[in-house]
Amino acid sequence: MRSAWDAERSAAVTQDWAAHSALGLPSQAELIGILNDELAPEDVIVNAAGSAPGDLHRIWEPLSPRQYHVEYAFSTMGYEVAGALGVKLAGGDRQVVAFVGDGSYLMLSQELVTAVAERQKLVVVLVDNRGYASIGNLSESVGSQRFGTKYRYRDTASGRLDGDGLPVDYAANLRSLGVEVFEADSTASFRDAVRRALAADETAAIYVRTDPLAPSAPGGAWWDVPVAEVSSLPSTQRARAQYEHDARAQRWHL
Repeated sequence: MRSAWDAERSAAVTQDWAAHSALGLPSQAELIGILNDELAPEDVIVNAAGSAPGDLHRIWEPLSPRQYHVEYAFSTMGYEVAGALGVKLAGGDRQVVAFVGDGSYLMLSQELVTAVAERQKLVVVLVDNRGYASIGNLSESVGSQRFGTKYRYRDTASGRLDGDGLPVDYAANLRSLGVEVFEADSTASFRDAVRRALAADETAAIYVRTDPLAPSAPGGAWWDVPVAEVSSLPSTQRARAQYEHDARAQRWHL
């Protein structure tokens, strides 16, 4: 079993997704694999929400008992930066890396100002997938076509959130808070950025763009998320039929 999973993990972190992606961008799983390679045993990765906890749970191979700090309880968006500062203040010369998606970053990131002011060095890896990748995948799986999960203008003609994408400049935002920023859009440039950020004397951030449609390591589990019974959308009708088929395999433990 272990050898079979090692092969699955290796395929996920070395998939060269950019070669298959319409956007030419890497997968989140590849970034996690690179961070796993580059962090020292005493360093800590911090995460909380979105698709990253699942990817980290499957892919991360901790080199010490304290290297892995993930908030699983409520998938708390915005925990990452503040949590990383808390880990840093707990002591030691270790590097503390906050792995955060753009959605969570927009929820809560102002503790970066505290980290800069107190000269408590953090490394923030800001993964830009232009919206909410995790809930977008869930929305698609239940036939809802990723509704409301991308950053878009509300179109004045249609009245819907289907206009052009919002021009959010995360790198500029990070720099405005006094953070040194390294930008990446490939696995090679990301690895270089990680090394430079770890070598920096003050709080640094890596802004990296990824493909939100890139696959992660397989989980092998079925998530019981009910699908609307009545809908005019063919995608929802198909998802409902699939849900009813899959639900027949459920077995109750109690």
